[in-house]
Amino acid sequence: MNKKKSKRIIIILLFLGTIISLYFVPRPIVIAWIKPLPKTVQEQVDKVSDYGFDGIIVCVNKTGNRTKFYTSGYKNRENRIPTDPNALFKIASVSKLYNAVAIAKLARDGKLSLDKTLSAYLPELKDRIEYSDKITVRMLVKHRSGIPNFTDTYMYWAAPKETENEQLALVLDKPANFKPDEDYEYSNTNYLLLSKIMNRVLGYNKFEYIQKEILNPLNLKHTFGSIQDVNIDDVMSGYYVGYDKDLKTENVGSILATAEDLSKFIRALNDGSVFRDKKEQEIYSSIYKYEHTGLILGYQTIAKYHKDIDAVVIQFTNTVNFEGYNWNMSELMYNRIIRILRKKN
Repeated sequence: MNKKKSKRIIIILLFLGTIISLYFVPRPIVIAWIKPLPKTVQEQVDKVSDYGFDGIIVCVNKTGNRTKFYTSGYKNRENRIPTDPNALFKIASVSKLYNAVAIAKLARDGKLSLDKTLSAYLPELKDRIEYSDKITVRMLVKHRSGIPNFTDTYMYWAAPKETENEQLALVLDKPANFKPDEDYEYSNTNYLLLSKIMNRVLGYNKFEYIQKEILNPLNLKHTFGSIQDVNIDDVMSGYYVGYDKDLKTENVGSILATAEDLSKFIRALNDGSVFRDKKEQEIYSSIYKYEHTGLILGYQTIAKYHKDIDAVVIQFTNTVNFEGYNWNMSELMYNRIIRILRKKN
C-alpha cells in the first residue's frame, strides 16, 4: 500500500470515528459545537440559557490590567436579578493557586520546607494517614501523596462538611491509593492538609497570610476567605440542576472573589508580579501550575491566561450538575469565547 492511499484511509477512519463519537454525545452539546461562531463575545454570552446556565460572568483582562465584562442571565433567578459583573463568586478549586503561591513564599523565607514530611508538621496524624512519614509538603502540593480525596466519599455533596476536621475525618485510617510520589491523583485532601500545615507554621489562619502577602500588594480588595466574611447579598446565587434551592449560603470552604480580582491575580501569577523575586517564582514553578478550573455545588469557574492574545479570561457560570454535562457546556462556551477573541485580535 502506497503512502498516499494509507494516508487517505487514516483520514477516512478519523472522520468516521468523529461521526460515531458525536452519536454518543448529548444533542445540545453537538448543536452548540457545530453552530456558527458569533461575531462578538457578548453575542456568545447571550446564549447562556441555550447552554443550561442561569447566569454567566466573563471578564477579559488585557495588557495593563484593562478589563472588560460580558454578562447575561441572572445573579438570582427567583427574583430575576440580572447578573452583576461585580458579584462575588465561589471560585472552588481555583483557590488552590493562592494556597500554592503562599506555600512558595513560605518556602522562600525558610518558614516551611517542601521536603519535610506530613507527620513532621502534623505528628498527630502519624498513625491516621498511611505513609504520613514519607509524604512531603511538595507531594501534597503536586497531588502526588496518594491520600484519598475526601470529596469522593459516597454522597459527599448531599451534605458537605463545613469544617476541615469533619472533612479530614472522612479519610483518616483509610488505605492510600498509591505509594507517595509513585503516581498523580487530584485530591482536595492534599490542600486541606496544606492549610493545616500553614496554620500551624504561621500560628494564625493562613488566609490572613494570603491577604497580607498576596492580595494587599496586588490591591485586590474583593477577594475573601469564606462566605462568613462577606455580605451575602453581594454573592452570585448558585444552582444545581433539578434542585430549586439557592446554594449561595452553603459554606464549602471556598475563596470568594469578583471576576476582576481573579483576573488580576491570574495575570500577576503569569507575569511574575505576584512573586517577590525570581527564586520565589522558581519555587512556585517547580510545584504548581499557572491556571485552574473549579467546580462545586452551584459554581463553575475557568481561569486561564492566553499568551498568544495576552489576555486573562475568567468565566463564572452558576448552574451545575456533577454528571459532566454542564461542565462540558461551560468549556464549550469558554472555548468559543477564546476563538472569538483570537479572531478579533
